Amino acid sequence: MMHIEYLIPIVAFILAAYSVIGNDVIQTLGTFLTSNSDKKWWILWLYASIILAALLIYGWYVHNGDVSYGRLEQIPLPEKMALWYLIPPVVLIILTRLGFPVSTTFLILSVFSTQTVIEKMIIKSVLGYGVAFVVAVGLYLLIANKLESKESFQRTGKSHNRIWLAAQWVSTGLLWGQWLIQDFANIYVYLPRKLGAQELIFSLIIILGLMAYLFKTRGGKIQEIVNSKSNTRHIRSATIIDLVYALILYLFANLSNIPMSTTWVFIGILAGREMAISYRLNKHEMKKSRNIIIKDLYKVNVGLIVSVLIAYLIGYLNSNY
Repeated sequence: MMHIEYLIPIVAFILAAYSVIGNDVIQTLGTFLTSNSDKKWWILWLYASIILAALLIYGWYVHNGDVSYGRLEQIPLPEKMALWYLIPPVVLIILTRLGFPVSTTFLILSVFSTQTVIEKMIIKSVLGYGVAFVVAVGLYLLIANKLESKESFQRTGKSHNRIWLAAQWVSTGLLWGQWLIQDFANIYVYLPRKLGAQELIFSLIIILGLMAYLFKTRGGKIQEIVNSKSNTRHIRSATIIDLVYALILYLFANLSNIPMSTTWVFIGILAGREMAISYRLNKHEMKKSRNIIIKDLYKVNVGLIVSVLIAYLIGYLNSNY
């Protein structure tokens, strides 16, 4: 019979994979699912799964078994893992069900991190939100009239739509790849920093199965955040969002290997985009846009506060273990 000390990391990994996929994946593939709602779910799943499997195996091979691309170098695995290490993914699942776009980087990784690493993650994530917001505002102030107005959508022909459809699949692939490189750390933090081939295959099967469920249910509760934003069902709009998101993640991925919250970057892009579109096209809805942005910020900050509290709780329990 498997000892509980060996069972806890496996259960924690499955819960973490489920919670991260249910919460974070929608920030990456949400616009892709929304704008391709007419297509069969398994086609979209297959596309995302091929990219995920390729990057996971590549990272494992190049980094000698480390699938986190070096992002767990400063976050060691505890020698013994008690039952309370299951708290973060369980809380994340609950918050996801309630529709909170929680940062898995803070909620899961902070439990294993020192105060210095946590501070670096917060600084990098807040910086990511600010950069994303400013870039989105500047970009959409320039392109909103031409690409986001009702008239521009009415002028778009079928051949033009096919071009944007191809562009969106490419931009989604780029974004998905950049997100995975950032967030593999959140999924694999409960497992050894160097995985064997059997562990790699087992984890890949679990992740692909969970993704199949997500795609079949079209994103679940978190998808409402994407659907609430202007024009996100249009392939052209989704393509631009995905491309901007991918470029910002690429920038921060090369800045340092300190993990960051992709959630904050995602929310920053949507916030800046919403403000700029409202200013250019619907000034009478500026107040409504501000309220949406404040609501989203409130939700991610709830997640941050909960993350810090859980980190302190587990630290206290460990000291008295």
